Amino acid sequence: MARRKSYTGIPGLSFSWKRALGISQTKQRIARQTGVPTTKAGMERKLGKMILKLIFGK
Repeated sequence: MARRKSYTGIPGLSFSWKRALGISQTKQRIARQTGVPTTKAGMERKLGKMILKLIFGK
C-alpha cells in the first residue's frame, strides 16, 4: 500500500481546504435535513432502494 505524501511537512498532519471552508459540515447538515446523502455512493444506494421498492412493492 502506497503512503500518502503529507504537504504540511509534519508527519500525520494533513490539511483539507473543504473542511477549512466549512463545505463538509454544510453537506452533512443538508444530508441530515433532507434525508438525501451527498456522497455518490450514498445517492446510488438510496436511488437503487427506491427503484427496488417501485418494482417489488412494500
